[in-house]
Amino acid sequence: MSAKPRQWGPSTLAIHGQARRRKAHNAVSTPIVQTSNFSFASTSEVFEFMKAKGQGQVIREHEYGRYGNPTQQETERKLAAIEGAERAILFSSGMSAVILTLLAYMKRDGHILLTSDCYRQTRDFATNLLAKFGVDSTLVAPEAAAIEKAIRPNTNIIFTESPTNPYLRVLDIPAIVKVARRHKLLTMIDATLATPFNIRPLALGVDIVIHSATKYLGGHNDLLAGVTLGRHKLLEDLNKLQRMIGATPGPFGCFLLERGLKTFGLRMKQHNQAGMKVAQFLESHPKVEKVWYPGLKSHPDYRFARAQMRGFGSVITFLVKGNDKATRRFIDGLKLFLITPSLGGSESLVTQMSMMSFFDYPAAYRESIGMVDNLVRLALGLEDVEDLLGDLQQALDKV
Repeated sequence: MSAKPRQWGPSTLAIHGQARRRKAHNAVSTPIVQTSNFSFASTSEVFEFMKAKGQGQVIREHEYGRYGNPTQQETERKLAAIEGAERAILFSSGMSAVILTLLAYMKRDGHILLTSDCYRQTRDFATNLLAKFGVDSTLVAPEAAAIEKAIRPNTNIIFTESPTNPYLRVLDIPAIVKVARRHKLLTMIDATLATPFNIRPLALGVDIVIHSATKYLGGHNDLLAGVTLGRHKLLEDLNKLQRMIGATPGPFGCFLLERGLKTFGLRMKQHNQAGMKVAQFLESHPKVEKVWYPGLKSHPDYRFARAQMRGFGSVITFLVKGNDKATRRFIDGLKLFLITPSLGGSESLVTQMSMMSFFDYPAAYRESIGMVDNLVRLALGLEDVEDLLGDLQQALDKV
């Protein structure tokens, strides 16, 4: 009896997908098909194409750039492979993926549950814009019991992140899936901070996974893209909406994303190792008040992180001891960290959360949601860890 074939690992899947495929012109790298539309040889070919499409058959892949592109298609194939999904749909940004996915599955006079610590723009879209469509939303703690308690008769979606941003809360995904199935709700998780390398929510029963591919998947701070992944049939409604609205990534952006995937596994190993070392360093430092990192035993969701995650990433959130001035002295003293939002690239980044992401909120509200002036988020890049530790040390010495 022959042995079962070995399943490929994340690095191999990121390079080849589920199977090695021959590319146009026998190219090794995926070609950039830089065109907005695709021609037909005759009206008969158009007729046969349309007839087959109406019957759910495919006799050729492409007709118009808004509906898909060969470079995009190859990138989607590899993203689906590393996520363990049947299908991936690429968008022009992470927020395009989030918003269009919610729009595709929300219901009239419906209700959506979101966890309170998810990305600010996602929360603003749900609480401000969705209300104009007659869709209610509720923000709840990222815990299964709180989610179940907030379910209403008209609830149809649970949307969350794991880990969340910026406090890196890790959800008990199996428990939330049980709640969702009991109440027949659709589950969506933005897993950008974890990546498919560290967690695969679909394998835990989640219906739809979303990533800002701008971050770790692209990995070089040089592109914008988002991706939604799940079962092929489930994502058909989303596919139809995207074909109508657009928000598709260009061929060159897809090329950069697919190129970044070739080093995805290597980069994630470095990110995970660096994240743990820097988190441990900060937690032991006398000028740091508190650290949030899922790999630390002090984190409130450490046991969930240990059970579900392969690694814990390179985003670390912490409180500098002192006030706003002390925090700004620390940030301004850093030599390797660039002051900017985002994460997951090759350069290390730093953000003072209250100023960069929540400046337009009233001070009292910022404080009520934990966006205090001394809250700092690090997004480690791929520099040598010892250099990052040395930079943090010298900057903390100035506080």
